[in-house]
Amino acid sequence: MNVARLNEHGIGIFAAWIETLKQGGSVQAPSSVLTDAQFTEPLGVEVRVEARTFENRYEAAEYLHSLFVAAILADIERDRGLWAWLSLFYFDAVCPPGKGGLRKPGALARHVPEPGNYQRYYRHLLAGPYRIYRAHRERPERALALLCQPLDSPGDVVEQLASRQEVVTNPGILELATKLYVDQATHRLKRGAGGKSSGSARRLYDVLEQFDLTWDLYASTGKELATVMPNEFARFLT
Repeated sequence: MNVARLNEHGIGIFAAWIETLKQGGSVQAPSSVLTDAQFTEPLGVEVRVEARTFENRYEAAEYLHSLFVAAILADIERDRGLWAWLSLFYFDAVCPPGKGGLRKPGALARHVPEPGNYQRYYRHLLAGPYRIYRAHRERPERALALLCQPLDSPGDVVEQLASRQEVVTNPGILELATKLYVDQATHRLKRGAGGKSSGSARRLYDVLEQFDLTWDLYASTGKELATVMPNEFARFLT
């Protein structure tokens, strides 16, 4: 299907449907708005997407990035209508039905982005990982700590680190986070990476804030940062 962007009327229908899901409803997705000129705007270039699932946030971001690059489509990170359209198209991937066919969509910001609100924009289940992947497109694997999670459930590590612009844009910090929290054999998070335990991602940000008072973190590599981490992180570095 050719990608378009939802206009404000289309976004309103999508948002209203999500609200019915949050109230426990099981109304069928308003998929017809994806191709209805009354609710969409043309993208200006042809980008075709296929209905599919994704193993994780990395795979989804890689797929979308490849399509947008091929179409020479840039400056789309804040395109609210585009990402809302993609969210509706891939709703089975970002919000799969659970027991009894019911879905739990969570906050609207997970499906309709808020470009002007950095505190919530990263929560969008497609635009969030795409932004991270694109920022590190030369070596996206260094951002696996924020991209290895299931598309529909980012989890605590993403919540703690992706909300910080100074973290998301820093190659050394993401390389460190991936070294700490991602099992290189399975490409899954290590046990204890989330939550409030010693050495978790929540603690990592606190430590980095202290380092930032005396060091230029943008000039530091992940390997360099790993050598000065407090002992509480040692269990993740072995």
